[in-house]
Amino acid sequence: MAEETKAAEKQFSIQKIHTKDISFETPNSPQIFTEKWEPAVDFNLGTNVQTLEENLYEVSLTVTVTVKCGEINAYLVEVTQAGVFTLQGFNEEEMGPMMGSFCPNILFPYAREVVSDLVNKGGFPQLLLAPVNFDALYAQHLQQAQQTPSPEKLN
Repeated sequence: MAEETKAAEKQFSIQKIHTKDISFETPNSPQIFTEKWEPAVDFNLGTNVQTLEENLYEVSLTVTVTVKCGEINAYLVEVTQAGVFTLQGFNEEEMGPMMGSFCPNILFPYAREVVSDLVNKGGFPQLLLAPVNFDALYAQHLQQAQQTPSPEKLN
């Protein structure tokens, strides 16, 4: 019964999803359009959490994609997709996975759509980003954090 009451006290809701920042660069256009299209894609993700007020957080997911043809930069696209989330009743141990995995997982489809649209509007073939396992990335982040000595331990 106590567990049911505790679970009922937990609240999660999405207040707003918004695109916070967009950048699209084609430094070698129009010459790049005359090259044979054999792209090499470099894909990076980053997250950021900001506390707005008690139980209200902004989680940002930044997706950066750099595409080259040989040594020539075809394009660079960077999108920061953000969401404002209410999280109430979660303990400290639960907040990490919520902010580091659950919320970015909600944001990624929006960011993926923005990236695809920008690339298409830039005159390039469609770029569909593969799904991301944010649970695995968060677990990897925790593992790396445990292996890296903190500054206090170095003194």
